[in-house]
Amino acid sequence: MSGRIAVVGAGMAAARLAQQLAERGRGDEVTLYGVEPHRPYNRTLLADVLTGRLDAAAVTLPCGAPGTAVRTGCEVLGLDVRSRTLTLAGGGQAGYDELVLATGANPVLPPIRGLRTADGGLKAGVHAFRSLVDCARLAEGAARASRAVVIGGGVLGVSAARALAAVGLPTEIVHQAPYLIERHLDEGAGGALRGALEALGVHTYPGNRARALDGDLRVTGVRLATGYVLDADLVVLACGVRPRTGLAHTAGIPVRDGVVVDDRLATGAPHVFAIGDCAEHAGVTHGLAGPAWDQADVLAARLCGAGPDTVYQGSRPLVRLTAGPLEYAAFGETGEADGTDVLRVADATRGPYGSYKKLVLRGDRLVGGILLGDLATVGDLTRAYERDEALPEDPLHLLTTEGAA
Repeated sequence: MSGRIAVVGAGMAAARLAQQLAERGRGDEVTLYGVEPHRPYNRTLLADVLTGRLDAAAVTLPCGAPGTAVRTGCEVLGLDVRSRTLTLAGGGQAGYDELVLATGANPVLPPIRGLRTADGGLKAGVHAFRSLVDCARLAEGAARASRAVVIGGGVLGVSAARALAAVGLPTEIVHQAPYLIERHLDEGAGGALRGALEALGVHTYPGNRARALDGDLRVTGVRLATGYVLDADLVVLACGVRPRTGLAHTAGIPVRDGVVVDDRLATGAPHVFAIGDCAEHAGVTHGLAGPAWDQADVLAARLCGAGPDTVYQGSRPLVRLTAGPLEYAAFGETGEADGTDVLRVADATRGPYGSYKKLVLRGDRLVGGILLGDLATVGDLTRAYERDEALPEDPLHLLTTEGAA
């Protein structure tokens, strides 16, 4: 393939694609169109920006060759797949030969009474936490706040709560599921994580639903479904994300939860591909950096002609947080399905907040695992998982520091 490659989106998936294309000699043919005012950056490090440990420049990602065009603050409003034309905010147009949708995802705003003001905006003191702009606003708000509540106890919510506590703000988490990060952890790990957060000064309310926000123009509290009210003058919404598919849908490209792609990462429109948080492959939208990069690597190989037969066959994602004394990693199947064996080790004396480790095995293969509080063996474990290698007869040593390479 040759010609102009337009990438709608300038996030982590787009940056990885541009960099891979540049390394294969096609960087000068690539243009990224990003809504945000910043160049592509590592979204997984936003909590470290919030605490001041990193600044915005430190999380900026490389994105192609010197000739790669990155158009920040440039929203794509329309797509005509027949004429291969993009309509840009302000009325301009741009053509392409190959188009990649890397539009990412929008934060989900929960159906909570009192979330918005009469003009439709978020009530003062209420913040999303998805971008560097959100991060700057949240840092400014946290400097003036006295108590914070994070609604949502998934990966992002836990990360945000830990960061707010680190800057000295009393913080609580309200989470509808019975334990934290239920998509990736089990009940034991979720309980251990709750204890670690408590030790950091973050109180959690699992199995609770936020019903309403108190206050007229500014939030003053979060009212739970039980009727109990948590005082708060700062609220962070961390209720998950939804693939951003409006552009594809309007253009007539098939969409389910995400933009539907095949093993070539091609959509239902000619010369249009999709990767990252907006893409749905084999019924799955990942919403994680690892799979987005896997997809970018496959598509770069195809677009540059170096790997015309390369296909995407899914990912084995790793979810990881390392934030000072609080760290965890989870991958693969973390439940206890029929046909699996489980090894579990808990040590309340390990590290500052104890540790919890679990391996899920199917025969002699590692199919999932959780590490909380001690990640010394995570490299060995994830390599065995990703390579689908046979494990030794006694895999217990893989859970001990002595087993680490």
